[in-house]
Amino acid sequence: MRRTIFFVLLVLCVALQPAWRGRTKKPRKVVLKIGHSLDIGHPVHKALERMNEILQAKSAGRMTLEIYPNEQLGSEREMVEQVQLGVLDMVKTSTAPLESFIPEMGVFSLPYIFRDSEHYWRVLNGEIGKELLEKGEKVGLRGLCYFDAGSRSFYTTKKMIKVPDDLKGMDIRVMESKTSKAMVKSLGGAPTSITWGELYTSLQQGAVVGAENNPPSFETSRHYEVCKFYSLDEHTRIPDIVLISVAKWKKLKPEDQKILKEAAVQASLFQRELWKEKTKESLAKVKSAGVKVFNPDKKLFSAKVEPLLKTYTGTPIGNLIERIKNVK
Repeated sequence: MRRTIFFVLLVLCVALQPAWRGRTKKPRKVVLKIGHSLDIGHPVHKALERMNEILQAKSAGRMTLEIYPNEQLGSEREMVEQVQLGVLDMVKTSTAPLESFIPEMGVFSLPYIFRDSEHYWRVLNGEIGKELLEKGEKVGLRGLCYFDAGSRSFYTTKKMIKVPDDLKGMDIRVMESKTSKAMVKSLGGAPTSITWGELYTSLQQGAVVGAENNPPSFETSRHYEVCKFYSLDEHTRIPDIVLISVAKWKKLKPEDQKILKEAAVQASLFQRELWKEKTKESLAKVKSAGVKVFNPDKKLFSAKVEPLLKTYTGTPIGNLIERIKNVK
């Protein structure tokens, strides 16, 4: 009887062995949490949704993004700090607040250093743009791609900005950026840093009488309900950037790093197309809501800030300005 039982067990073991060998461990799912400060109708949010779709498709469902819009996880600066510490995986932020972490990013907050949109993208897609994506590695921040944030112009509650002197004494909201503050000061305004989520109320209550941003952000934030004057001086082109924590990046397998980078780049191209459409749509919408839109002589503004640009001569930022100007 014992021999029979032993023989039966042996046969079962041999029969089940191929099945055991064929069993494979399920691949571990990679969930990446990303925060941003904008509305879900904004091109940035839609681009991140597309990035998630691409990521899932390329990874056969192993990788996914969890997207937190509307400053749910904090202001842009706070989210950058969380990514730096590895508490948050990723963030989409403007490059302006990044200059506190990566000083070279301050170059984007300087006025009139790009000739036009084409020149701007040649810089971002070229050697300079790549260098800046990698500059944050030493402080725990790795850039994956740039998103278009158009050009920034002044909008105000009380009067139109037609010439630089119109800004004298005006309290203008700027991002948390030394360079942005210096830019507004050079034009005669009084810069005030206020988080994006608090700006509507600040404009409404008169804590500031104006701000500066691109048409889609002006419209989706509903700031046009308070500010009825929009002067398209287009003083700066400050890109958005998608960052990942270096600690998180290093935990990803090389093939997953490749998939994530490809998804980010494809999402960037998608976002740029959305941006063009949204810019036209936003300008039409604010005009229909009673906002007066003015196209000033940009040369007057450019001449006014020339002394500011000269202060950077011989510095790393000054060298970047020269390199940018030399990009054909």
